[in-house]
Amino acid sequence: MKMKQFQFDLIKKQLKKLTSIPGGFYQKKFDGIDIDAIQTQSDFEKLPFSWKGDLREAYPLGLQAVPDSEIVRIHSSSGTTGTPVIIPYTKQDIEDWAVMFERCYRTAGVTNLDRVHITPGYGLWTAGIGFQAGVERLGAMAIPMGPGNTDKQLRMMVDLKSTVLCATSSYALLLAEEIARRGIGDQIHLKKGIIGSERWGEKMRRRIAAELGVQLYDIYGLTEVYGPGIGMSCDHECGMHYWDDYIYCEIVDPKTGEIVPDGEIGELVITTLRKEGAPLIRYRTHDLTRFLPGDCACGLDYPRIDTLIGRTDDMIKVKGVNIFPSQIEEVLHDIPGASSEYQVMIDHLNGKDIMTLFVEKDQGTDAAQLEEIIAIVFKSRIGIAIVPKAVNIGDLPRSEKKSTRIFDNRY
Repeated sequence: MKMKQFQFDLIKKQLKKLTSIPGGFYQKKFDGIDIDAIQTQSDFEKLPFSWKGDLREAYPLGLQAVPDSEIVRIHSSSGTTGTPVIIPYTKQDIEDWAVMFERCYRTAGVTNLDRVHITPGYGLWTAGIGFQAGVERLGAMAIPMGPGNTDKQLRMMVDLKSTVLCATSSYALLLAEEIARRGIGDQIHLKKGIIGSERWGEKMRRRIAAELGVQLYDIYGLTEVYGPGIGMSCDHECGMHYWDDYIYCEIVDPKTGEIVPDGEIGELVITTLRKEGAPLIRYRTHDLTRFLPGDCACGLDYPRIDTLIGRTDDMIKVKGVNIFPSQIEEVLHDIPGASSEYQVMIDHLNGKDIMTLFVEKDQGTDAAQLEEIIAIVFKSRIGIAIVPKAVNIGDLPRSEKKSTRIFDNRY
C-alpha cells in the first residue's frame, strides 16, 4: 500500500517528537537512527517494529509521550496473562477515538434515531466506553449495559426497543439462543449487530444474523491503538474500511518482517498518525489479514483490509501440521449438520498428539454419520487424523466475553 504524502508528513512529525523526549520509549528504541535521513516510504519501512513485549517492558507509563497534566485517562489491554499494557490518553486522543467510532456507526447506517445496546465491558478495557462515546457523538441513545445478567439484558432490549446490538460474537450468539429459547423473538426490535473483539466464522455469522434477524457488521480495534473503532465493515460485507487519516497500515510476512505484495495475507502492522498520549510506530498486531484492492461499492473513500483470518499467536501445531482456527471453521462451514460452535482439545498420550474436535450438531443430525464426515473432510483438507465428537446444540460453553475454543493440554 503506497503511503500518502499527508501520512508521511504526520509520521515524520511523530518521529521528531518521540525521539526528542529525554529517556522516552522511542528515543531509546531508535537510538542510533538518523530520523532526518528518513525521506521515503522505503526508509520508514527500515525502522524496527514495536511489539507487545516492548509495551509490557514499558509498564506502567513508559509509553507516555506527554506531561502528566495532559493525560486524562488510562486504559489497559484485556489480556489475562503477563504484565498489563497501560495506554495513556490525552483529551484529543479521546476526541479522535470518538470521531472514528461515530464514523463506524455511520458506516453501518446507524442514525441518531437508533437505540444502541452496548454489552462489551467497561472499566480499564477500552470496549464499552468507546462504543458509548461514539453513540453519544452521533446523537443516538446509548444503553450502556456492559456484560452479563442476561435476564436484565433481554428485559432492557425488549422494554427499551433496542435497535442496534454491540457485542462479541460469543455473547451475540448466547443472546440469540436465549431469545429463541424464551420465544421472545417477536418482541425484539434489533436491526443491526456490531460485532468485535474476536474472530468468527461465516457459519456463526449466518446463524447469529438469522436468529436475531439483523445485518451484522465487523468492527476492528485494539487497546494499544485507541481501542475498537479504527476499522469497520459496510453494508457490502467486503472487508473492513480503516481510517487512514488516523492510522497507517502495513502488512508484513510474520516470519521475515518484509512487506508482502498487496492482496497477500500477512500480519497487520499499525502506526498511529495523530495519537498523543502513547503513539506507536510500526506496531505488530499479530492479526492476519490482507489489503483489498479497488474501490468499495459503498462509495467510502477509505482503504480496506480483509476480515481477520486469525492471529499469528493463534496457530497450533499438531503432528507437525500448522493449524489456524479459521481452517477449522472453513471445514465445518461446508459440512451439513455441523453447527458453528466447536471446541478443540489437544493431548499428548503414549508418545503421540491426539486432537479431539467437539462440534455441536444441528437438531435431527445423526451424530455417528456427522463424526465420520468430519473425520474424512478434516483429514483431506488439513492433513491429519482427529477424533471428532458430535454434541447437542448448547452443550459447549457460551461466553459473555471472548470464547476459548482451543485447549492445548500438552504443556
